[in-house]
Amino acid sequence: MSDIITITLNPALDKSTHVAQVIPEKKLRCDEPTFEPGGGGINVSRALKKLGGSSCAWILVGGPAGEGICNLLEKEGVDFKAIKTRNWTRENLMVMEDNSGNQYRFGMPGPELYEAEWRQCLDDLEKLPEQKIPRYVVASGSLPPGVPDDFYEQLAGVANRKNFKLIVDTSGPALTKAAGKGVYLLKPNLGELAALAGKEKISAMEQEEIARQVLDEGKSQVLVVSLGPRGAMLASKEGISYVVPPTMPQQSAVGAGDSMVAGMVLCLLQGGSLEDMVRFGVAAGTAATMTPGSELCRKEDTDKIYQWLQEQKEKV
Repeated sequence: MSDIITITLNPALDKSTHVAQVIPEKKLRCDEPTFEPGGGGINVSRALKKLGGSSCAWILVGGPAGEGICNLLEKEGVDFKAIKTRNWTRENLMVMEDNSGNQYRFGMPGPELYEAEWRQCLDDLEKLPEQKIPRYVVASGSLPPGVPDDFYEQLAGVANRKNFKLIVDTSGPALTKAAGKGVYLLKPNLGELAALAGKEKISAMEQEEIARQVLDEGKSQVLVVSLGPRGAMLASKEGISYVVPPTMPQQSAVGAGDSMVAGMVLCLLQGGSLEDMVRFGVAAGTAATMTPGSELCRKEDTDKIYQWLQEQKEKV
């Protein structure tokens, strides 16, 4: 069993293509499409593979798109465990308009899952023998219809009982209900940080105070607040610090968050400090923005940016 398990309840078969111009009421001639396996946890596992790590992606999949995801993961050499669902896995579409450089992303709703299907994920984790318990479980992405908002909260209960560290990257009610005992690390953005504190929005002036409040309330042991192009804020019992990435040529922000999570969990697994974790995570997330379309981070870009961040730390 891998030291890292990622969980994706709402995966997608991502289809991307190019067209000269998006025009209403016209039949548009698109380029040959590219297919990729998608969904939060799946992308974390794929990025881990690119960074030289390994994991086992637990996925709930059904129908032709589900089979396509499994086939693509096999081709990429990503280990996975497929829990079959009766309803078909969704497909998403991304269209790049060549004339303008605009990117159009069409996300489809996930299929409804039956209780026995999503519960199998929890039960299978609960039944793992001691020698196969992972060190980290990354729960990432949205919850499809049929899955209760407290699914990640239930997962945190399993983390307590099985003694693994749970990392949660989600939003909305799934995030606010997950926050609590059993969650090691949360990765909200500023809007999600506000929701964790019961506020509609917060200013940059308040973010440190709110982060301390969330930690004091026991909603997680570590917070990594994503600040977009400005990097990330780390908040833990050791204090608060920031990592600001270098300005790099950007092509697409798709997959940056998942690449960041992959970098962080890999660094933790390798014994890195919390500050090293955030630096490597920001490096991987920034590297992902340098790649076209939905391509994730590249190791060589990630290593170069991480080295730069380390050198900046040493100058301080």
